Amino acid sequence: MAVALLGTPGVGKTTLGKELASRSGLKYVNVGDLAREGQLYDGYDEEYDCPILDEDRVVDELENQMSEGGVIVDYHGCDFFPERWFHIVFVLKTDNSILYKRLENRGYNEKKLKDNVQCEIFQVLHEEALASYKEEIVHQLPSNKPEDLEDNITQILKWIEQWVKDHSS
Repeated sequence: MAVALLGTPGVGKTTLGKELASRSGLKYVNVGDLAREGQLYDGYDEEYDCPILDEDRVVDELENQMSEGGVIVDYHGCDFFPERWFHIVFVLKTDNSILYKRLENRGYNEKKLKDNVQCEIFQVLHEEALASYKEEIVHQLPSNKPEDLEDNITQILKWIEQWVKDHSS
């Protein structure tokens, strides 16, 4: 079984993913960390002040782990991941004013900050997930306050538990 956690930077994917892994026993993979450790880049984007992900190398790097299963994958988008990888996809959603403050606290430059908030406003990553996977496996979750985190963990753990029951012989 594999779970995707998607969303704009700053929505809480990493916090949720690490806590889910700790409570479920699944392996947590942060694609940004994986890329950094393996230098899986294809250049540097000066405008956004960040490296450009080499998506093909990331897929190659993750292939074995994904075929073994038991993985929670955390990344912004998903359109380059094979559809067969995920059994469920969660897209986190954060109110714009909250997201703006989170990204500002991270020191994002003005363009990067505005573009990420616009991405959230227009639900770009939710739309991408719906275009990449069957609609019934894509779920949007609120991620504004600490109670949302706990609610999301509870909901996803229940889903994992049910999936395991349904798929054990």
